[in-house]
Amino acid sequence: MGVSADAMTGPALAAGGPAAPTVHRLLTSWQPDVPALVLVAVLGGLYGWGVLRLRRDGRSWPVARTAAFVVLGLGALVVATMSALAVYDHVLFWPAAVQNVLLDLLAPLGLALGDPLRLAVEALPGGRAARLRRAVTGPVVRVLTFPLVSTVLVLTTELVVYFTPYFATALRVGWLHELMYLHLLAAGCLFVVPVLTREQALPAWCSHPVRAALVFLDGLVDAVPGVVVMTHGTLIAGAWYLHHAPAWAPDVHRDQQIGGGAMLSIAELVALPFLLAVLAQWARAERLRNAVLDRRLDAAAAGAAGVTGAAAGAAGAPAGPPSGTAAPQDAERVRPWWETEDNEVAARLRRQHGTP
Repeated sequence: MGVSADAMTGPALAAGGPAAPTVHRLLTSWQPDVPALVLVAVLGGLYGWGVLRLRRDGRSWPVARTAAFVVLGLGALVVATMSALAVYDHVLFWPAAVQNVLLDLLAPLGLALGDPLRLAVEALPGGRAARLRRAVTGPVVRVLTFPLVSTVLVLTTELVVYFTPYFATALRVGWLHELMYLHLLAAGCLFVVPVLTREQALPAWCSHPVRAALVFLDGLVDAVPGVVVMTHGTLIAGAWYLHHAPAWAPDVHRDQQIGGGAMLSIAELVALPFLLAVLAQWARAERLRNAVLDRRLDAAAAGAAGVTGAAAGAAGAPAGPPSGTAAPQDAERVRPWWETEDNEVAARLRRQHGTP
């Protein structure tokens, strides 16, 4: 998912490299990337197949989820690997830094908002859906997606990329550059997808409040690589960028500071919609829970009224006894259950009926 080293050491660099970036060039400079195109086509094709499969069965899939998957998820993948970022990533550090943070933060968020895991479970036949659920809840996946473990994996991936020979070697070796981008994307998805999916991909104790806390913590952790890159005294892939920097390029140290600042800014910008998405899921879950509870209350009230009427009829008295005629012990015997029991359902019914 990046231009190969051979391509960058050919005529483009021999002629002094790409022209100085302007707003127009940053918006209009694109270059194809075959591995990235294949990945986008496969992911988009599978997602589209799932949506069409549901529609053929008479079921619907939210348009907003499809839009998030395609525009934010696949769109971020395309921008990171084929836009001006890819044109300039071998001569400037900051485009490469933006590429990487888009791939391990923004693209996973867009893909997760599309909830491809739930879509796959609903679209696949029963047997295959069951096998997919077993795979998702298998021991290896459970460990990789376990809260905090996945956060550490994302942080470790970013630090390993920048503070080992990984990144500098990837600039020279085309296939490793592609693998690095896939590595960043996969690491980001390990944390984001389980948090946002409607499938039970996390432990039972990981409720919505816990998820919100984890996302907040993850936002703080994601800021660490940007801060470290921005303030690090040693150049990252310095030999490469010193050798390939065009005449118009800023000082290499300044270029690295710009890249670190961009990483920090994007990480904090992505953290907000991520947290809002978790809070929206929490609110929706509460609405569904309250709706279920209301239906239980209505059914319980109807059943209690029937029991009270039947008891009064069996005693040969009207359902509503005349004022001042019922003995205290009789009144206690026919009191509705919600007036005598001490639980949440009974308390809500007492409030509805104005009973102390």
